[in-house]
Amino acid sequence: MIKHSLALPATELGYWFIVNQGRIYLQEDQSVPCCALNELPFEVTETQICWLGDYKQRNCYLVVFDDRINDEQHWHSARTLLPHGEMLFQLAARATQVALYLQTHRFCGQCGSTMRLVNWELATLCPKCGHRCYPRIAPCVLVAVVKNDEILLARSNRHKVGFFSILAGFVESAETLEQAAIREVKEEVGIDITNLRYIGSQPWPFPHSLMTGFIADYVGGDIVCQPQEIAEAYWCKLTDLPETPSIHTLSGQLIALAQQLKLQK
Repeated sequence: MIKHSLALPATELGYWFIVNQGRIYLQEDQSVPCCALNELPFEVTETQICWLGDYKQRNCYLVVFDDRINDEQHWHSARTLLPHGEMLFQLAARATQVALYLQTHRFCGQCGSTMRLVNWELATLCPKCGHRCYPRIAPCVLVAVVKNDEILLARSNRHKVGFFSILAGFVESAETLEQAAIREVKEEVGIDITNLRYIGSQPWPFPHSLMTGFIADYVGGDIVCQPQEIAEAYWCKLTDLPETPSIHTLSGQLIALAQQLKLQK
């Protein structure tokens, strides 16, 4: 369980995930600071510190840094830590998500009063109307659709020309992950899928998503791109892929798994 508002001794050793406006402070070699609390480059108070977990037998802490920053070169997206391993990236994801929660729940969304952190869990409570809030998680589906020796790849309107990935979309209210996967594929490219298989998940702190991955088989229909979301989409040979997401991402792992399954047939 994440613990907040910690009073730590100045000599407390640990990994320090310092977050400012969604970015993490990294050292010159792009590593997370591992030192004593009093050796950090910033002065912090206990209201800004949360315990996140442990890494390499050391405690990991979030420090929310609200002050103005001057050394831009030290502040990075959590994505920078993807090549450093899944565990470190998950801690970075947790740090940025908790920091966002703390920064965006200072006032009650129901009556406008100042919120207070409860002391037994990570939640904010309004002392006036009793409204309680928890960190927000937005589930999102990723779907790798395969047809014989091909995979469906698409380029989002937000991505550069030449970069393709699998289809993705947010889960809507009162919808299962499976229903969301089928709906998103139909809405974004107009095709039908079957044999949906859940593969795994990955926290994605941009800003507070949980990515859930599926592989599915093509049933029918022609590709018709939703113009607001998809710039282009096509069936691509699994042996001849364009630029796609890194293997450190769940999207990249689903593409690699589709290739592996093809080789096994």
